[in-house]
Amino acid sequence: MNSSDLSLQRRWWIVVLLSASIGINLVDRQVLSVVAPVLRQQLSLTNTQYSYIILAFQLGLLLAQVPAGVFLDVIGPRLGFIAIFVSWSVTNGLHALSRGVASLCGLRFLLGVSECGDYSGGIKVIAEMFPAENRAMAGGIFNGGAQLGAVIAPPLVVLITIHWGWRAAFLLPSALGLLWLLPWLALYPRSAAKNPNPAAARRAFNLRPGFLRAKKLLRNRQVLGVMLFRASTGPLTSFYWYWLPEYLRFGRGMPFVEIGLVAWMPYIAGAFGNVAGGYVSDFMIKRGTSVDGARKASFIFGAALSSLSLTLPFIGSMTLAITAICVIVLGNQWMVASYIGMMGDLFPSEIVATVNGLGGVADSGVGMVAMLLTGIVIDHFSYMPVLIAAGVLPVISVLAVVLVIRRIARVEMSFDAAL
Repeated sequence: MNSSDLSLQRRWWIVVLLSASIGINLVDRQVLSVVAPVLRQQLSLTNTQYSYIILAFQLGLLLAQVPAGVFLDVIGPRLGFIAIFVSWSVTNGLHALSRGVASLCGLRFLLGVSECGDYSGGIKVIAEMFPAENRAMAGGIFNGGAQLGAVIAPPLVVLITIHWGWRAAFLLPSALGLLWLLPWLALYPRSAAKNPNPAAARRAFNLRPGFLRAKKLLRNRQVLGVMLFRASTGPLTSFYWYWLPEYLRFGRGMPFVEIGLVAWMPYIAGAFGNVAGGYVSDFMIKRGTSVDGARKASFIFGAALSSLSLTLPFIGSMTLAITAICVIVLGNQWMVASYIGMMGDLFPSEIVATVNGLGGVADSGVGMVAMLLTGIVIDHFSYMPVLIAAGVLPVISVLAVVLVIRRIARVEMSFDAAL
């Protein structure tokens, strides 16, 4: 039985469960950023040292993206998600034992290694289960879980930190990942547990024992476009995930308790952007717009909204600033929903996770540099240069689609020939 043979209702329930998975992923990932103002004071960390900790996480993502994608393409999502959830839940809980920069860097590195497969696995399942006219909507619901996780994290983590300290804030959310496995094993059928054609997937990349001939994929223009798109959208997403509490506290002077009350708002907007962006893109296709035209229109609209980061340095009102950040995150996630749909439009499902892994390498590589430079620039200058750069990145992402990918349509790839 192929995953596409599942009932439509069951497929949508699996998407909801995948959305919950990435929500848990983001709760665990965001604990550090929410407790950062307290943790930095207790451990005497500078902005630059905090950047090193974020850098370690990005390095883990960078090194594990392609291996995680290959792992999921070959072993399949059912068993792959078990390995991913157990490893990241345990690693996140171990953060409670941290004593300084070195231990935090080591644990963040391991968390990056263990978490990166969740996103690629979700995109792979959606590419297998849904046609083009439903794919971006499914992707929007899936990725919307990241924003809902970011909504839950600030009040939950602030509450835990106030009552039991920042170490407990790492322990309690870690149990959620292990609990998620129970409905996953019940919903995802054993008959769809493996790649329907794992031998073809291996031949597509000319696998050697322990190595992937990724250079074959890197000759493909569309793969390069995906990598450039991820490289220009990822750092913007990461900035609002990792630096928003810091920006509100030290860039805007907001008290720590108030951060827990308002920091969730941009992520609600982002969740709406995921679902609305996916819905609008798919709706246009159903009404007769070409896949290429619908996806590109969605990218351009989302980029226009997320470029409003350029205005933040010039907004004095706290209310207007929060509103602008909500619109920015909405636009960024509008683009991400279309990206998830586009992956299934472009590539065969047998290799979607691996191609997304290559995109993740670009995302993490640029993100490492961007997050490091963010701390250095803030320490030596201000948030203004960072916010201006964040406003330029969405323009680059649109250019990646229009000039590098060009036409959004299925890329013909022979599994038996060099790519």
